[in-house]
Amino acid sequence: MQMTFIYSALTLGGLGMVFGTLLGYASKKFEIEVDPKITSIREVLPGANCGGCGYTGCDAYARAVVEEGAAADACTVGGASVASSIGDILGVKVEAKEEMIAFVKCNGSCDNTKIKADYGGINDCISAEKLWKENPLGCGYGCFGLGSCYEACKFGAIVLENGIARIVEEKCVNCGACMRVCPRNLIEAVPIQKKVRVQCNSKDIGKAVRESCSAGCISCRICEKSCDYDAIHVKDNLAAVDYEKCTQCKACTEKCPTKAVKTI
Repeated sequence: MQMTFIYSALTLGGLGMVFGTLLGYASKKFEIEVDPKITSIREVLPGANCGGCGYTGCDAYARAVVEEGAAADACTVGGASVASSIGDILGVKVEAKEEMIAFVKCNGSCDNTKIKADYGGINDCISAEKLWKENPLGCGYGCFGLGSCYEACKFGAIVLENGIARIVEEKCVNCGACMRVCPRNLIEAVPIQKKVRVQCNSKDIGKAVRESCSAGCISCRICEKSCDYDAIHVKDNLAAVDYEKCTQCKACTEKCPTKAVKTI
């Protein structure tokens, strides 16, 4: 019995060595070579895997830069420093682009909103939007304040205050997760250095806006008339800032009667 056990152990050990050798040989024989530039780029990426670059994660983005010619400055988390490092690896110069940040185009807080729906459904904005379309009440463009964007943000850059979402700018990396999940598309990327912003998303006429929110854009065009630089215009009943022309003089924010155009 003892000899049988020894023979069995030796046989299994021998088979293990044979299979191990074969597997080692196969791994070398069929090894897929990885471009060292991909490895180098992956090492300089922050590893957030947030999808802000447009790819499923840092590994996919690193491969896309080398194999598909993806932009070297697409990593919003790493910013200019990572873009510069990727440029060094590729042997190209990467120009620094204007830093962007997420912005919630709504100021319809509990204090400003005149009509609030008594929502008792699933606690997320997408479900609320579906219910609102069946039973509209109040502004059809503003923030629900239920936190779908808050849940989507990996960086703690969104807080819910007084019934509305707000961006914590010092934490925001402009990854776009909040923008993708908002059912009303009221979160957009704006230049971080440009502080004059329109905090409204409504396309309704002025009378309808006033009936639901005291802080909405009423398309009065006073902002247009007050701007000496042709940097703000009302289109589809909503003011919009042209940041290429805006000098941050703040004339529009001082004249706006509802403070929908404001300095953040």
